[in-house]
Amino acid sequence: MKILFMGTPDIAAESLAALIDAGHEICAVFTRRDKPVGRKQILTAPPVKQLAEKYGIPVYQPRTLRDGSSDDLIRSLAPDIVVVVAYGCIIPPQLLHVARYGCINLHVSLLPKYRGSAPIQWAVLNGDTRTGVSIMQLDEGLDTGDVLMVEPVDIEPEETSGQLFDRVSATGAKTLVAALEKLQAGELEPVPQQQELATLAPPLTKDMAKFDFSQTAAHIHNWVRGMNPWPVAWFVQDGKRIKVLECRVAKETACAAPGTVLALKPLTIAAAEGAVELLTVTPEGGKPMPGTAWAAGRRLKVGDSL
Repeated sequence: MKILFMGTPDIAAESLAALIDAGHEICAVFTRRDKPVGRKQILTAPPVKQLAEKYGIPVYQPRTLRDGSSDDLIRSLAPDIVVVVAYGCIIPPQLLHVARYGCINLHVSLLPKYRGSAPIQWAVLNGDTRTGVSIMQLDEGLDTGDVLMVEPVDIEPEETSGQLFDRVSATGAKTLVAALEKLQAGELEPVPQQQELATLAPPLTKDMAKFDFSQTAAHIHNWVRGMNPWPVAWFVQDGKRIKVLECRVAKETACAAPGTVLALKPLTIAAAEGAVELLTVTPEGGKPMPGTAWAAGRRLKVGDSL
């Protein structure tokens, strides 16, 4: 198929690579503009642009599609289909049907659950045991279009959002290629979403990453996994933010007030229900270290309170 591809980050680049490997003709790529990255703020092209340039695919980086400035260009490209993967721009109504097969989108959840920009993270934050990918026909709503194909993905008990993201990205790329083959063969039947079952997955913020030990051990564990690699879960100790990169629910706990230090090796803290072992932490202004090492530096003792 002749494909106009719209996408920006790593997950989109992985899908684009799969489409190229499958032999499709990518007539052009639309992606977001280059951004300053890192402490030195070096202007860096998004992953999709880097991959497209490697293959000599024309790249366009409009600020928006809403002003109509790209309409004539897209029509002149005459794609069979527009494929959207984490583009980051709203596709205006006049472009939804410009191609023979319309616009399809890869969304990394089992729609209608977790519509929005952070579906993988919210699946982990909520302690779900399964997520997946959905190939949907884009319409004017937020992830509200008919679903063409789904592929479930199990979530491992200790898996972080970053780890799950890598697995879901790979599944999404394979599913997208399979969906295009079936779509071209007329083998896909659009299925309307059950709108009453819809939930949202809003963007994460640094403030949302905060937790405290008055919450359950299961909640804290899911929060640490879900906020990794960004923005990283944290709690406050003596007015300082202590980030927690890795933890696990303790198998055995004593009856103690939330925040009580139950053990030092590993550093185990009582929660509202159960307890958590803080395996890797980052003190404010410091570097990641074992929880046991942080406790030793703070001279914590069993029975102390966080």
